[in-house]
Amino acid sequence: MGPDALKRAGHAFRYWEARQEAVAHNLANASTPGFKGERVFARLLEGVGVVPQGKVDLRGGGLSDTGRPLDLALDGDGFLVVETETGERLVRGGSFQLDATRTLVDAHGNPVQGDSGPIMLPEGEFEITPRGEVRVDGATVATLRIERPEENAKLWREGETQFRLDGDSVGVEEGEVKVRQGHLEDSNVDPVGSLVDMIEIQRAYSALQRSVLVVDGVMDRISNDLGRVK
Repeated sequence: MGPDALKRAGHAFRYWEARQEAVAHNLANASTPGFKGERVFARLLEGVGVVPQGKVDLRGGGLSDTGRPLDLALDGDGFLVVETETGERLVRGGSFQLDATRTLVDAHGNPVQGDSGPIMLPEGEFEITPRGEVRVDGATVATLRIERPEENAKLWREGETQFRLDGDSVGVEEGEVKVRQGHLEDSNVDPVGSLVDMIEIQRAYSALQRSVLVVDGVMDRISNDLGRVK
């Protein structure tokens, strides 16, 4: 097998390996609330061959009723905003809690952002409306920031359910996204479909491997036979 063919075969192997890693990661997080699956596509580059290109599948998952007031999920295309040590990050919701200062934080202690910064809840009965208004004893104390990336912005996964935005975001229009208090968003990974993908990937990888071995054997045979010709 010539150098160019070996190079193309190597790229093809890396493509199938990348797909396998993505599907395995998806399956491992099929029950992680709010997880978004990774999709790997084949991109054909002239003079190179097939190369893998990944993209996060942002389609929404189903909503599960937990009955816990600090569990929040979004119904629609948007994200909540949390402030981390390295800047703002986007999340689809989660099991939030109140810290010692009664600030609304995520599982890592990152403050959830409202229209005027971190959301602090005074004592009293609170609710979060579908519009994202945070009310205590009937009075609105904050409104959740709900945003979506602009068209050309990119999202980079950090951890399992948190995203870093490369670009700008915009606020959503009223009614486009609803906040569901007492709910968590399910992973959007289809376990059965992912298992089927894994089987297809393994078959394709094995077929490619056999093809490379056959071609390599033929080329070796030709080389040896030509070497004996006088």
